[in-house]
Amino acid sequence: MTEKLLFIHIQQDPTKRASPERIHEQEVAVYDLLDENQFDVYEKTGPYHLYLKTDLRHVYFDVRDQKETALSGFVMALGPFRRIMRDYHMVCTSYYDAIRTKSPSQIQAIDMGRRGLHDEGAELLKQRLDNYVKVDGPTSRRLFTLICVMTSRGEQ
Repeated sequence: MTEKLLFIHIQQDPTKRASPERIHEQEVAVYDLLDENQFDVYEKTGPYHLYLKTDLRHVYFDVRDQKETALSGFVMALGPFRRIMRDYHMVCTSYYDAIRTKSPSQIQAIDMGRRGLHDEGAELLKQRLDNYVKVDGPTSRRLFTLICVMTSRGEQ
């Protein structure tokens, strides 16, 4: 049986306001993650609760069981993600602007670029998490979305 996440808590930085679009992205990613995910902590038994926070240089993962007993905690540096995340944030901003003003074909072209960067970030995240947990592609994509929202610094 594949283990999974049953609960996700994201510790937001109250001094940084994310846009409604980014908050929506976060809510959808959490909903989708909880609906379907593959998240296996090595040598631990789930299901799991995941607590995430960031200081904008690192993401802190705190994995607990259903009784809130700590199972695994690790920190992932965001340095290797900087270029992908910067480009992803820029394309997302263009995408949100395009939704309001551009033609469907222009929106589709921007969305293809956004998806490509999202795939690249998700694959890097999956590789970086591999020392701690095993995740599938869709789970990695949604976690990448959460990390991008958490580090958006109030951008769109």
